[in-house]
Amino acid sequence: MQNKRWNLKEAPDEKSVLSLADSLTISNILSILLLQRGIKNFYEAKNFFRPSLDALHDPFLMNGMQEATQRVINALTRNEKICVYGDYDVDGTCSAALMYLFLKELGAQVETYIPNRLTEGYGVSTTSIDLLKERGVKLIITVDCGITAVDEIAHANSLGIETIVCDHHQPKEKLPDAYAVLDPIKPGCNYPFKHLSGAGVAFKLARAVGERIGKKELALKYLDLVALAGAADIVPLVDENRVLVKEGLDLINSNPRPGILALLKCARMEPGNLNAGQVVFTIAPRINAVGRLGDANRAVDLFTTSDPQRAFELAQILEDENTERRKIDEMTFSHAMQLVDSEIDMEVDPGIVLHFDDWHPGVIGIVASRLVEKFHRPAVMLTTIDGVAKGSARSIHGFNIYEALQDCEDLLLQFGGHEAAAGLAIEIEKLEEFKERFNKVLRKNMTDENRVHEIAVDMKIAFSDISPKFLRVLDQFAPFGPGNMRPVFVSENVSLVYPPRIVGTNHLVASLKQNGNEKVFDAIGFNLGAFASLIDKGKNLIDIVYTIETIQKDGKNFPQIRLKDIHVKDI
Repeated sequence: MQNKRWNLKEAPDEKSVLSLADSLTISNILSILLLQRGIKNFYEAKNFFRPSLDALHDPFLMNGMQEATQRVINALTRNEKICVYGDYDVDGTCSAALMYLFLKELGAQVETYIPNRLTEGYGVSTTSIDLLKERGVKLIITVDCGITAVDEIAHANSLGIETIVCDHHQPKEKLPDAYAVLDPIKPGCNYPFKHLSGAGVAFKLARAVGERIGKKELALKYLDLVALAGAADIVPLVDENRVLVKEGLDLINSNPRPGILALLKCARMEPGNLNAGQVVFTIAPRINAVGRLGDANRAVDLFTTSDPQRAFELAQILEDENTERRKIDEMTFSHAMQLVDSEIDMEVDPGIVLHFDDWHPGVIGIVASRLVEKFHRPAVMLTTIDGVAKGSARSIHGFNIYEALQDCEDLLLQFGGHEAAAGLAIEIEKLEEFKERFNKVLRKNMTDENRVHEIAVDMKIAFSDISPKFLRVLDQFAPFGPGNMRPVFVSENVSLVYPPRIVGTNHLVASLKQNGNEKVFDAIGFNLGAFASLIDKGKNLIDIVYTIETIQKDGKNFPQIRLKDIHVKDI
């Protein structure tokens, strides 16, 4: 087991804590948690606990929105054929479905295009543009892609096809010469919130078009798709994203569209109480699976169908694909672990770079993430496609993998992404040089802080602090995600009520109490099974780092401790 450092956040000053606790009639613990999130007064707390659509920014603050809106309206007026061009992941398929449904409702002649991950790869291609020209497309709206498609959009221009780019990824030095480019992080864009998902940017365009034609509220029908994309794409759940995901989850829970309802039923889940975490770990993999193993258009079809029977058939395909994806994932991870043992010198190389000709390109990003989780170091997984090594890079918290690849740019055929994840392609004969350069960049830029697996802890509490009111207020901190993570606590001198058990592959299950207090909490620690042999009922006290979640048993809600780490105390 890897040693992890517990980093307890600094407590706010006592005067601020007492003042906020008094104004909200909450405990000092909850007051501290709010202050740590930058919430300093009653008004800010009200906005945090009751996120409102009124807090959304004006879409016309985004550079290029005036031009984009006018071009869409012109296309509607002239009945031009429009193609919504998306990506094959959750964000891309949700974005494409959102824009398609919105334009369709306005009477547009519209179709979608999602490239095949296995045969076409990511993003806009000249081949696809040629195909769209043959179909008579006059306007392409890219969603969740396009910001780096400089040559491809120039090709579209040469064929008389105009393009609106809706993206949220990092642009290169040169922007594409599109009719309009919507990307809140592009140079010169003063949009006040920089962390929208691809679907968030698409929603902004839909909202702006709706406003111009007197149908401002129309885009709100598609907030469920924005919520799915935002939660799955791991964007910070603050500011606008908090509103969009909260409102979208409410829509999923109260009135899910046929495709989402069918997905939930296949996953043996019911709408009503779903949270962002369940979207990330249960729903998103099923949507991603069809894009990883084949044709992601099936996910778009699922979101856009109004026929419950067709929705169930498509959802079952996603379910089956996800089952197959899991098998391939496990085989690939097992093989990658063998290569780590045989090829990587963990004492010398701070990063993991692996290549194998026959790995499935649809799962190597997942496996790269699993390697990062296991070894706490950046990982690159590459397979061979058409004689070229292509794959995915994943990073540890606090280290920018995109910038690391930028330092290797002269060795790469292409790359793109963001701080935490990126895609890349490289000639096979340059692989060894890339491995050396990549590790050299990591040695130069990774700090000692980066290298230690750190768990950020909000505060120390006692089990006696966990009251029903505390749990009710804590639930209102949701939706949880980057920028508003589920609060992490430390409790000391905890003991076991019964001997621990291991369930599943390596998950620790225990019942815990503290200092003779009568309160007993059920606890689960995923992948913490190794601790079972180190702790024993009545013989050891432990300190634990954990979050608190609500689970349902027999129709009733109960708190459950989700263990993140354990320190076993000597007797």
